Amino acid sequence: MKNYVENPRSLCALNGAIGVFSALGKTIPILHAGPGCGLQASIGVKSGYIGGGTGCPSSNMFEKEVVFGGINRLRETIEGTLEIMEGDLYAVLTGCTSGIIGDDVENLVEEFKKKDIQIAYIETSGFKGDSYFGYEVSLTELVKQFVKKSSEKEAKTVNVFGIVPTQDITWKGNLEEITRILKKLGLKVNTFFTENQGIENIKASSKAELNIVFSSWLLKELSEIYKDEFDINTFRYEGLPIGPTATSDFIRRLAKHISIDEKLIESIIKEEEDYVYSYYEYINAMIKTYRFIIVGDSNTVLGLNRFLVNDYGQIPLISIITDDVPKEGREEIENQLNNLEYARKPEIIFENDKWKISEIIREAQDEATLILGSSFEKEIGIELDIVTIVVSNPSTEALILNKGYAGYRGCLTFLEDLYDNN
Repeated sequence: MKNYVENPRSLCALNGAIGVFSALGKTIPILHAGPGCGLQASIGVKSGYIGGGTGCPSSNMFEKEVVFGGINRLRETIEGTLEIMEGDLYAVLTGCTSGIIGDDVENLVEEFKKKDIQIAYIETSGFKGDSYFGYEVSLTELVKQFVKKSSEKEAKTVNVFGIVPTQDITWKGNLEEITRILKKLGLKVNTFFTENQGIENIKASSKAELNIVFSSWLLKELSEIYKDEFDINTFRYEGLPIGPTATSDFIRRLAKHISIDEKLIESIIKEEEDYVYSYYEYINAMIKTYRFIIVGDSNTVLGLNRFLVNDYGQIPLISIITDDVPKEGREEIENQLNNLEYARKPEIIFENDKWKISEIIREAQDEATLILGSSFEKEIGIELDIVTIVVSNPSTEALILNKGYAGYRGCLTFLEDLYDNN
């Protein structure tokens, strides 16, 4: 084997899909996979509704199903799930075993659809891609299977995408803060994963005026579908807006794509910035200058770099992006990182391998005074005696419910985490 990754930060497509359907309100994921695959993929995904995490129904395919096919076993699993679990949507997700032997899951799901059961089929064999692929294919297939063209349009309604459940360790808090800001601007917000939203919100998403995608590279196909089928444009913001400078920039750029009163915009920006700056006054005497290395997904790396440099005057050494970003998407990320208000530009590296990342950090240990990364980087941080804050996946350090770093108020939460570790 020429290429392998030690301790990858994202898991397989099935895991990404489970994250989506566990976050989608009143949705029951049904796995057509081996028992080990189902357990390993679901054990780290918690759900606010029955059927999430280790409660996911699964066909638990064994040797018999591999040799003779697993469709009958899956039919029994779906029927049993419908009998004892009540949901607004059921989503059949396939693992590697099903994908390899070629079970005709789509036709089986069609049988249940003809009985007026709201059920989806998503091909999520692990070998097809990582968690981000699972996120993308899940949302894309839901739109293809359930969203119809509507002659009605709901003015000032937006669909929010790009913040990936479970892969972003503070996804729920980030979505809640983004929603809070957009609602203050007079917009109605479909996040699909918060405020008990679910499949009915996805069905109604064709009535929206605009899509907002927090990523420079995710969901390109989905954006095209919304444009071609439903005449909905997409506004992309590169990474998370974290802190007053980036969040105010996000709002002003958003206003170029959807009608918002200019006086309202400037009033809200002033109010929110004043709120954040009033807390800065409390910590003026505590402010230190860090030379930092950041390791994480592109949204987190872009967002925290902007905040730490533009708002907080810190010095970036190395930015390590762990997503499997396509080559055409890397240039945009590099441009964003190279065009901030730096005294020095960071070294930009795309890498996902734990050992290689640890070696990069080790080589910079004489300069680095702060590491922002995952629980993996906590190990090398302890070894080198460098302050380390867990901001990206995987995180085994703490229970995270609705903590978020996005927006105006999220940056204050980040500062609390920063100084709590000093």
